[in-house]
Amino acid sequence: MQYALAHARYQLLELVRTPVAVFGSAFFPAVAMLFFVVPAVGDDAVGATYATAAMVTFAVLSANVFQYGVGVAEDRAQPWDPYLRTLPVGPAPRFAGRVLAGLTLTYLSLLPVVLIAALLTEAHTTAAGFALAAATVALVSVPFTLMGLAIGYALPSKAAIVVAQLVFFPLAVGGGLLTAPGQAPAFIEAIAPFLPTRGAVELMWTAVGDFRPDPLSMVMLGVWIVGLATLAGWAYRRDEGRRFS
Repeated sequence: MQYALAHARYQLLELVRTPVAVFGSAFFPAVAMLFFVVPAVGDDAVGATYATAAMVTFAVLSANVFQYGVGVAEDRAQPWDPYLRTLPVGPAPRFAGRVLAGLTLTYLSLLPVVLIAALLTEAHTTAAGFALAAATVALVSVPFTLMGLAIGYALPSKAAIVVAQLVFFPLAVGGGLLTAPGQAPAFIEAIAPFLPTRGAVELMWTAVGDFRPDPLSMVMLGVWIVGLATLAGWAYRRDEGRRFS
């Protein structure tokens, strides 16, 4: 555990030296809250609560896809990376440290969204709902962490940036993160259950309100997790093989 914490501390120090990384993860969800959620449903307690949960999911998607996708690809290009892979402790502490640092960044990126919701809207939930939502954030981070790792280990940094940008917005829109439950256009409602963002946001809606998740969305979320874990594992092994072949 101490090695994982050491790696997490190293990752967080890197983030502190480049605070724009934290700013970037928090910027778009906060802007969406200010320009869309507050004027549209700010006075509607139920609508504002669900919209805030959607923006939280938006922030989780952004933080994990870009932090892991771009961050891992950039780390692989550094001469320090091959040395770390030769250490006798193995890859597990490094991976665990990266995940801990990623969760910390994710929670930090949520602060502006939560503050805007608390100060400028009628969004509300119970103390138990808030605690459950906070725990759900870690759960819904899993598929997007795996997606970012797959991108980061499979592609060089310049390509990883492009691919992260290409998958981010379609997943957000297609998963219904920019609309209230059941109010997206028919095309979005048709494809949303098959995207990981829909399953993630439905778990968040369930945590903060009286919402029942769609079984199809939950099944597909599990399918995405298994598929992305397989892809991330393959990308890591391929990268490992290239470096030491």
